Amino acid sequence: MPIPVTRTFRESLAAADRPLAGMWVCSGSPLVAEICAGGGADWLLVDMEHAPNGLASVLAQLQAVAAYPVDAVVRVPGHDPVVIKQVLDLGARTVLVPMVDTPDQARAAVAAAHYPPHGRRGVGSALSRSAYWNRIGDYLATASDRVGVLVQIETAEAVARAAEIAAVDGVDGVLVGPSDLAASMGLLGQQDHPEVVAAVRTALAAVAATGTPAGVNAFDPALAEQYAAAGASFVLVAADVTALARAAEAVGTRFRCHDIS
Repeated sequence: MPIPVTRTFRESLAAADRPLAGMWVCSGSPLVAEICAGGGADWLLVDMEHAPNGLASVLAQLQAVAAYPVDAVVRVPGHDPVVIKQVLDLGARTVLVPMVDTPDQARAAVAAAHYPPHGRRGVGSALSRSAYWNRIGDYLATASDRVGVLVQIETAEAVARAAEIAAVDGVDGVLVGPSDLAASMGLLGQQDHPEVVAAVRTALAAVAATGTPAGVNAFDPALAEQYAAAGASFVLVAADVTALARAAEAVGTRFRCHDIS
């Protein structure tokens, strides 16, 4: 039986001649994920940190988007190596680990994603979708080429150490999170504050200088374009739940439905 040909987000970034535009997938619905997969975005981020997603719903969403020419990245809820292992076993090709403040935390994230001797990922390929239940005969030997690790820097401390984090062997990309970064700077909810924007640009430049792809979350199109011009290789520009919320509100406003404020 033919095995689906897939790639890591690392490979897509390397092949791109422009910043890759991504979309959050936070509803927990495979149907919504599939709708987003067909919308033309370069990549989707299935979120387990701030969305109602568990292993079963992540699996269903990975299956739902597999037929589309879009990269699927899964943000795990934290640094737990067990969850990283489980998400990779589900067939995720790339994981994003949030709240990475130090090079040691980045190294731990990389180790959790790779088999010994390069890491400490537990071996269960015969039971997992990642190896198509051992239909990929050389999966264990080639697994390091089949998975990717992104880390997220979201604090002022992490920005100060952005180059060190990006230089960790096995880190395939660094995503800057302006929301938590703003909070760590005492500017909660002010992602577009000049000091926050300056910190994001500092992080992007530091990461890019190491040769590691740098990304950022920016729903404001003008700000997203600024970050792309500043060296971002990948940018999250929308989310399924917010797009649906704004569209629903537009319907209510257009047809003078009840006040939702």
